Amino acid sequence: MARQSLSRALVTASWLAEAVRAGRVGAGLRVLDASWYPPKERNARQEFKERHIPGASFFDIEECRDKSSPYDFMLPSESHFADYVGGLGVSNDTHVVVYDGDEVGTFYAPRAWWMFRAFGHKEVSVLNGGFKNWVKEGHPVTAEVTQPTPAVFKARLNRALVKTFEEMVQNVSSLNFQVVDSRPEGRFRGTELDQGLESGHIPGAVNIPFHSFLSETGHEKSIEEIQEIFREKKVDLSKPLTATCRKGVTACQIALAAFLCGKRDVAVYDGSWSEWFHRAPPHYKVSELKRRKA
Repeated sequence: MARQSLSRALVTASWLAEAVRAGRVGAGLRVLDASWYPPKERNARQEFKERHIPGASFFDIEECRDKSSPYDFMLPSESHFADYVGGLGVSNDTHVVVYDGDEVGTFYAPRAWWMFRAFGHKEVSVLNGGFKNWVKEGHPVTAEVTQPTPAVFKARLNRALVKTFEEMVQNVSSLNFQVVDSRPEGRFRGTELDQGLESGHIPGAVNIPFHSFLSETGHEKSIEEIQEIFREKKVDLSKPLTATCRKGVTACQIALAAFLCGKRDVAVYDGSWSEWFHRAPPHYKVSELKRRKA
């Protein structure tokens, strides 16, 4: 089997297909479908039941979150995460490969990747190109549901990878770290609604829409291309960096892209715009539309 470092953030479809054929999916290698879609558009769990990568389990982001929070998809507690992924057969020694079925290639998988890293798990990878390209390349799919043997996972939150609202507010004046917002330009500028919310951005943030890092086929762009994207936006990967978005999901694409360039310490503002919009004072919400009205 082709050698591939477990510390790599990406695995190819051909690498994973070989692992599936060799029967390596099990206690040492778990494959998780982390798909999520707006309920009125697609049903991620149902699609998983109909077809998925052989041996994969469904990582339900609706279940693995802080359900007491008013904001979407906030990180669960250490014990909640440990119990949930342990139930999927993931131990601290397991290499985890995450993917999703979004049409862009990769959407929610980087969130799952970041969650594992935030809770101290280093051997986690994203399937480059996602399920879309897995199918396109002719790799096997199945409707057979695997029941993994439960494992013990010990989670320890790495707080350096998570930013709170209070830290983000303090940074507006201190400028201790750079902030990159991964939402579409219109939502960042405040010229279009952000899933029902008035849009805009945190003062000082730089906009790099997450799809900038994806090729037309849905694969991650080359390291050289990614580095150039950061350079064009004057983002210095040698300095502290925090990513934000609408609800802490596509921000993880920023963290993944930077990781591929060797920067492994990008933090994610977990509450992102959904929290910032509701909690930040008006003058901390930068919007072109508001300026025009004024």
